[in-house]
Amino acid sequence: MTNIRQEWRTPFAQLAPQRERFWSWAGGVSVRTKILGIVLALTAILGLGVTWQVRLVMSRVFVAELEQRGLSVVSDLAGRVIDPILLNDTFAVHELLIDTVVNHPDALYAFVVAPSGDVIAHTFGDSGFPLALLGVQPTAYDTADEAHRHIQHTTYRSEQGMVHDFSAPIFEGRSGVVRLGLTETRLTGIINAMTGQMLLTTLVVALAGIAAATFLTWLLTRPILALVETTHLVGQGDLKARAPHWADDEIGALADAFNQMAVNLETSRQAIAEKDIARTQLLEQLITAQEEERKRIARELHDGVGQALTSLIVGMKVAGQLESTAEMRGKSEEMRLFATETLDQVRLLSRQLRPSVLDDLGLTAALERYADEFGRLHSHISVDLHLNLPERLPPLVETTLYRIVQEAMTNAARHSNGDTVSVLLSRHDDRVRAIVEDNGNGFDVEGARRAGRSVGLYGMTERAELVGGYLEVESSGDGTAVYVEVPA
Repeated sequence: MTNIRQEWRTPFAQLAPQRERFWSWAGGVSVRTKILGIVLALTAILGLGVTWQVRLVMSRVFVAELEQRGLSVVSDLAGRVIDPILLNDTFAVHELLIDTVVNHPDALYAFVVAPSGDVIAHTFGDSGFPLALLGVQPTAYDTADEAHRHIQHTTYRSEQGMVHDFSAPIFEGRSGVVRLGLTETRLTGIINAMTGQMLLTTLVVALAGIAAATFLTWLLTRPILALVETTHLVGQGDLKARAPHWADDEIGALADAFNQMAVNLETSRQAIAEKDIARTQLLEQLITAQEEERKRIARELHDGVGQALTSLIVGMKVAGQLESTAEMRGKSEEMRLFATETLDQVRLLSRQLRPSVLDDLGLTAALERYADEFGRLHSHISVDLHLNLPERLPPLVETTLYRIVQEAMTNAARHSNGDTVSVLLSRHDDRVRAIVEDNGNGFDVEGARRAGRSVGLYGMTERAELVGGYLEVESSGDGTAVYVEVPA
């Protein structure tokens, strides 16, 4: 069985290179050439096929009609020559034969042969009777017509073409036989003329098909070539190039789809350009913010922690010079208070840089502490906190949500002029959602982004997208809401 399968697969495997060459050749031919070739091939096959069928049918019909006419004529002629033969009127027999040949355009000859084998009369004229005709032996004609049952018929080829020879007995053969020869020359000429007419018609139809195919290919290739040209322009970076919409067909639908793709590409490029600009501005502001934060921390360290430590050093020096125990105790208490205040300042700076409670206790505790500090810093704003996180989140997700909520609350305190900030944080299956709302004045979100004043919003969006989430901002005269959703 394996050998049989291999034998069957071998011819198909050998045809693979030929198929590849054929498709390679067909693929290298233009659409115009393909359509013209198909039209010409179909026209030629149809025209030649119909011409051959018509010629074959006409040949059969004409030959059958010629045979029927020959049977009728020779039968009638055999009946008409009986009386002249019985009267031994050879001239009358000759006249009957001449009239028969003249009145039938396909008749080539006619002659009468006596029972003895002698030719009584014929129509060959001065050229003489061709004795070779006597050697042509007709055969019985197969017919159901009783009147033609004894007539014999045969065909042979001569200089005049195919000849049908009919032989009919005269007076049941007692007075001899009459023979009639009909040629196919005239019928062949009619068939050839009809064939030529049909071939000419096929040629005209082929020319009309070429014209129609040329027009059709022009209609088909014009939008395709325009689409190719537009594709080259788009490939070179001209995203404003558009393919013309020629008609509401498949090519028109393709042009519309291509134009929509170009629009989407242009929109994407504009969005990327806007993101690049916003990212540049964000980096600039981040660097500026870092430098400002460093300045603030340096100033805090110098003015707060530095002065406190200087006071501690001076106090320790003074305490070393005191002799009274009560005075030393009082000075020690004063230095302890300085140390406590210094420690509080250091912890505050540490929490501002990175809240340790976010790493130790999680996002819920960190946001609760930040809300307390936010309330103390902005005493005119009340904070409404609703946190529903049953378990810890990945560190990156917690940091992202903490910074987004922190930025949203800071923006509300700086720009909204509202007196309430609400924070809602909850987990739904594998997603964590956070909503920060205020009851302030609101602002034009898209206008701020177009004007390049949305660096904070862009930073929050970037943070959300970095962890696979998204962020939306809605604002009106009743306030602003920041929606963020990230995977848990």
